[in-house]
Amino acid sequence: MNDAPARPLPLAGYRILSAEQYGAAPYGTMFLAQLGADVVKIESPAFGDTARAVGPHFLRPNESLFFQTFNLNKRSITLDLKSAAGQEVFRRLAARSHAVANNQRGDLPAKLGLTYDALKDVNPAIVCAHLSAYGRGNSREKWPGYDYLMQAEAGFLSLTGEPDGPPTRFGLSMVDFMTGTMMSVGLLAALLSAKDTGLGRDVDVDLLSAALHQTTYPAMWYMNEGDVVTRTPRSSHPSVTPSQLFRTADGWIFVMAQLPKFWTVLLDRIGQSDLATDPRFAAPADRTANRDALTNELDAVFSKQPTAFWLDALQGQMPVAPVHGLDGALDSPFLAETGMVDEVSHNDRAAMKVLANPISLDGARLPNRAAPLLGADTDAVLAEAGFDTDEIATLRRDGIV
Repeated sequence: MNDAPARPLPLAGYRILSAEQYGAAPYGTMFLAQLGADVVKIESPAFGDTARAVGPHFLRPNESLFFQTFNLNKRSITLDLKSAAGQEVFRRLAARSHAVANNQRGDLPAKLGLTYDALKDVNPAIVCAHLSAYGRGNSREKWPGYDYLMQAEAGFLSLTGEPDGPPTRFGLSMVDFMTGTMMSVGLLAALLSAKDTGLGRDVDVDLLSAALHQTTYPAMWYMNEGDVVTRTPRSSHPSVTPSQLFRTADGWIFVMAQLPKFWTVLLDRIGQSDLATDPRFAAPADRTANRDALTNELDAVFSKQPTAFWLDALQGQMPVAPVHGLDGALDSPFLAETGMVDEVSHNDRAAMKVLANPISLDGARLPNRAAPLLGADTDAVLAEAGFDTDEIATLRRDGIV
């Protein structure tokens, strides 16, 4: 397990309630928990976060490795937010918290009392962050939606894969992860304002807006010049060549001569300086116009040696990377060098490997602990909010927690 930094973590002392599930919001609030916030995950007493039941790998029944991915460093309470008694409990918790986060369907935060309007009377400084598929207060607010749909509608699938293949999604749910991170950025900004002014607010982000925002420069090109970027062969950059995959004797290598100087380095290191005087490849625009011809020339060179040979020749001299499978990526010795693989202790696995947070503070990775069992912290959190033993027993008897 990574050692905690000597100084307090930057969000120590902040409490965030999160009525969250599955991946998007939990990914974002996990960053807040790893940065020191007390993130209290609110789950249904009946079955908890649906992510707990996502296979194929489990620590115990309904305690999945999938759930661990998004919920390190948090605490878990069970609470029925749909009941009047549950709302009373929630409001008492909110009165002692700094923020509330959720990734409910767009029409549900108001119904579940998760908005600033619903909570400002008990805590004027509270920040309420909402993550939904399509946003709140619009014609789609009641629509369910998931990452893959956003990749489709925002144009990601049309930009991914080979030109003659079917539309292709990312191999991971990147829209979920980007949107969760954006939610946390907005929440933190609102917390800074609330600290200064004593007034909280609502913060909204939605999957589709986040996905569209990530279309960045192709969007600018289309909106201003009518230029529609399409898929390119070999996962090539749309306007820079060579910046793409090349075949080696035993696999693939990704080479990125993004700058003119790297084109010179590439030719020198692979022994093909004569290509610099070939009129087809003389200038960056020429290389892009003659991408197929250049690919054939460089394939002929790279295919003579294995990937490791070319990495030895090019790494550290220009941008280049091997094309790993997931196993190769995670078994890389560089991850051990940089501390990107951590171990935490779970009730059912003493040494569970997890990915470390990519943020370091004072040269050290953020500390991790295993995600909580369902409702493991209910009694403690309620006691901290002033509930006595009899009150907690009654709530448990009535199925509220």
